[in-house]
Amino acid sequence: MVSHVHQSVKNKKRPARASGGTAHSEVPCYTDVFAAPLRVAEVCVFFNVRDLEVGKAHFDVAISAGEIDYAEGLRQTGALEAAGTAELLGNTLGEIRIRGRLKVTMETECDRCLEAARFPIASDFDLFYRPSDTGPRGEEVAISDAESEVGFYEGGGVDLKEILREYILLAMPMQRVCRENCLGICPVCGQNRNVRACECSEEAVDDRWSALRNFKQ
Repeated sequence: MVSHVHQSVKNKKRPARASGGTAHSEVPCYTDVFAAPLRVAEVCVFFNVRDLEVGKAHFDVAISAGEIDYAEGLRQTGALEAAGTAELLGNTLGEIRIRGRLKVTMETECDRCLEAARFPIASDFDLFYRPSDTGPRGEEVAISDAESEVGFYEGGGVDLKEILREYILLAMPMQRVCRENCLGICPVCGQNRNVRACECSEEAVDDRWSALRNFKQ
């Protein structure tokens, strides 16, 4: 796992600090500070508004499988690679723009046969985040299409890993199948029909007559 983070600062240089191997970061990472000497530190990239006021930040990270909890039965099969920039937009009351490119392969159960299904994702992203106190308030507030694509953050900035997690979840297909022609599992015997065909016959049953059949019995 390797991460590189640096910030463009005019007439002001800060000492580089190693983070998880060959890493350079000007953003505080408390994971590195308290990590055991023999333990490889996790990638920790937090873009602080105050730091972004000084200049644009650049990142180039490789996040190991297991560092991000996706839930929903999703998991990485290898490193998540992401590179790009973070900048504070002028005259926006704290709006942050994160753009770059990511590459990762995700794995989850196939919706039809329950076997492992892999989904490679390689995509450019261009995301905008505003302070939460500038967002819509109240239960029923009309927002424009542009505002619906803007995220909100609390505190002093945004966490890159959380941004990548949300982007990957949205990039996953609604129907997650191992392949388009997956035959799925037989509802009668439970056999995976991609592995072996079964001789079960599925009879259409009209449930409207079930009460009458039970009455006769």
